[in-house]
Amino acid sequence: MTTDRGVLRWGVLGTGWIATAFLEGLRAVHGARVTAVGSRSAAAAERFADTWDIPNRHVGVTALAEDPDVDVVYIATPHSAHHAGTLACLAAGKHVLCEKPLAMNARQVTEMIGAARSHGRFLMEAMWTRFAPASRKISDLLAAGAIGELRMLIANFGNAVPYDPASRLWNPELGGGALLDLGVYPIALASHFLGDLTVVGVSGRLDPQGKVDAQSTVLVENRDGVTGLLACSLEAPLPNRVALIGTRGRIEVERWWCPTDFVLYRDGSEPEAYAFPHRANGYEHEAEEVARCIAAGEQESPLMPWAESLRIMRIMDEVRQRLGVVYPYADTP
Repeated sequence: MTTDRGVLRWGVLGTGWIATAFLEGLRAVHGARVTAVGSRSAAAAERFADTWDIPNRHVGVTALAEDPDVDVVYIATPHSAHHAGTLACLAAGKHVLCEKPLAMNARQVTEMIGAARSHGRFLMEAMWTRFAPASRKISDLLAAGAIGELRMLIANFGNAVPYDPASRLWNPELGGGALLDLGVYPIALASHFLGDLTVVGVSGRLDPQGKVDAQSTVLVENRDGVTGLLACSLEAPLPNRVALIGTRGRIEVERWWCPTDFVLYRDGSEPEAYAFPHRANGYEHEAEEVARCIAAGEQESPLMPWAESLRIMRIMDEVRQRLGVVYPYADTP
């Protein structure tokens, strides 16, 4: 669906901070051009388009999805709008890169995958961590046995956010809580490095109204007995580090959701520091994978396949169920 000698024409649905961050990364991607933006507000679409010199401005997902000058849509709306936005774009023949979490629950993810399959379009969850060169190098080191056999993964992601029931972060109708905003990162990391997971235990605190999780800790285990200790919080600034621990060493990563640096500790050796700086801000890597897949005629990325997104969402569904968190709009059939 590319035009103009290999140029991939992007549309952006949503005008918030993450849409801005993505376009900053997209600047570093060869052959990418942003041709359209869609928003619930005409004023927001105009402001965003003026800032980024985007020619086509639309109100609502339908108009953006039907824009003939768009090949692929980046969905940067709140979680609660991912499902409907993705279905509309796929039905209109557009490829889709949708922000994480892909949807609000596994039922919605299953429907989105089915739509991509039936319409013959590309769909990928925007799990940007997965595509960073540092992440790929860590995978190579683990496969080469640099730390022996992996035995444990420890990952946490938390920030202290003032409680405001009017905020999206605390609103169950919009997928609020720590789990979907922050917990998706450590769960996705565990799924990446450990494979199929069983939820062994869940502990957490709900917000003052008892509607969404303010903090969650999850213990998972794979079929080989390798464990993952995962935590997320909207109440506390966690260390925000990852440790991959093996029988003969470990790998530690700072700012691991957008990794550029990590340290390898081999037993009996001096620490080895690795650095893989981004060309832009880290979002360029997932955009390049989208372009590669579309050019190759692939409907899903081998680095972030549909089955992986579904596995991550099923784990989050189970965690929510154990905590008693319900999203009324999405969880009602």
